[in-house]
Order: sequence, then C-alpha cells, then structure tokens
Amino acid sequence: MEKKSTILIVDDDLEFAVTLKTTLEKQAWSCCVAGDREQAEKMVRSEEPDMIVLGTIMPRGDAFLFHKWMKQTLGFSNLPIMVINAPPEKQLLKGWRMDEGMQCDAEDFLAKPVEPTALIPRIQKLLDRATKKIRVLIVDDHAVVRDGIRSVITLQRDMQVVGEAVNGKEALEKTIELVPDVVVMDIVMPVMNGLDAAKEICQKCKSSKVLMLTQYDDEENVVAAKKVGAVGFIPKAAASSRLLTGIRSVARGDQSWIESLQPRL
Repeated sequence: MEKKSTILIVDDDLEFAVTLKTTLEKQAWSCCVAGDREQAEKMVRSEEPDMIVLGTIMPRGDAFLFHKWMKQTLGFSNLPIMVINAPPEKQLLKGWRMDEGMQCDAEDFLAKPVEPTALIPRIQKLLDRATKKIRVLIVDDHAVVRDGIRSVITLQRDMQVVGEAVNGKEALEKTIELVPDVVVMDIVMPVMNGLDAAKEICQKCKSSKVLMLTQYDDEENVVAAKKVGAVGFIPKAAASSRLLTGIRSVARGDQSWIESLQPRL
C-alpha cells in the first residue's frame, strides 16, 4: 500500500489550521498541526512530513526562525515550505517582517485570507516535486568512500542511492541498467578510469549526468572532465554539503564546478 504524503501545518490560528487539516485529509493526505515553534520542530523530527504549510505563530518572528532552522537542519533542508502570511490588517502584529520575507526561500508564499480548497493544487504541485527523488549511482573503487557518500545521501529526503560501482566499466554497465539521474564518479580506478567511463556514459546515456568527485582536483583533470561531458567537478576534500548541492544542481540541469577550478576552455 502506498504511503500517504504527510503535511505539517504550523499556525497558531487554530480555526484556520483545523479547517485546512480537514480539507487536506479529504484528499487522502495525512496532516498534523503544530501551534508554536517548539512543537513544530519536535513534529518535524517525529512525523517526518513531506512538506510544511507555515502560517504565523507568536511571538512575531518565530515562524521565520522555524523556517531558518528547517533550511539549516541536515535531512530537512530541502523540504518544501508553503508560507501563508497573516492577513493585511494583522501583519504588523504577527505577520512576517519585510526583511524576513526577503530572506525567505520558501517554494510558495501567499497571505490570508485564503480558501483552503484553493491550496490543494498548489500543495499537490509541491508534493509531486518533493516525493520525486534524485536517483544516484556512486562510483569509486574504495569501499570506505562509497560508504561515506551513501550515508550522506541516505539522510536526504530528495535523494536515493540506486547502485554502486567499483570501476568505470561497471559504472557504464550499471548506468545503462539503472538509468540514474546523477552518476557521482571518481577518476582514478582500475579496469576503466572515471574520465573514460564518463565519456561513454555521456554518449550512451544522455539522461544521466556525470558529477566528478575526486582527490585529483588539478586544472588538467577539471578540463578533461569538461571535455568528456561531465557537468560538474567536486574535490573529495570539499564539505559533504557541497557534494549535495552539486548533485541537486546537475540533477535539475545546471552545472556544478568549484569556483576556483572553473574549466577554462
């Protein structure tokens, strides 16, 4: 049986929250309600929602602090958030401040009054985006490296490891078989190196994007990676957050090159 999507509603306007909860549950979604920031943070961890509808909570500014906490917390930073501000006549008392709104990178932003049924298609759109996971193939000849990458990716709600390979030849075979969205590829490996494998993958599996992850981060390798069709290059010494950003970037069609190692072609 398919798991229901879970939506966390954060709002201290109980009437609005309950009405919205009732409306959304009629769509076969599971909903829970938090009335303050502390309760919301606890419910994020206990309920593991697929998205958050973030209204206004007192004291003023707590909604923004909760939003900031979400975006900085590993495992929840990519969770979609729909922000619903207070109605105009109450915004000075409990609404989002202008500077907070400017910093807010919520996926949707609107203000009360809002009809709960009107939110259904907007929520569905965010859920569709949230539940689609980036499929990642990890390629490295060192088990400890593969284990480390897998452990970081496993914590992400929007990613999943679909396979692993220990050399370029196996990477090509598994890419053809599994069709991952992103191939995280080492360079120096036995049987077939990462650059040769990347070239083959880019020619034969155009939907799979190759992101090079290697300790050999000199300009020569960066240029070579670009020439064979890789769309990103990240040194192994970089923080895990940089790898995650790179995976998300190339998955949506962008490129991901360390600024100091931009290929000059």
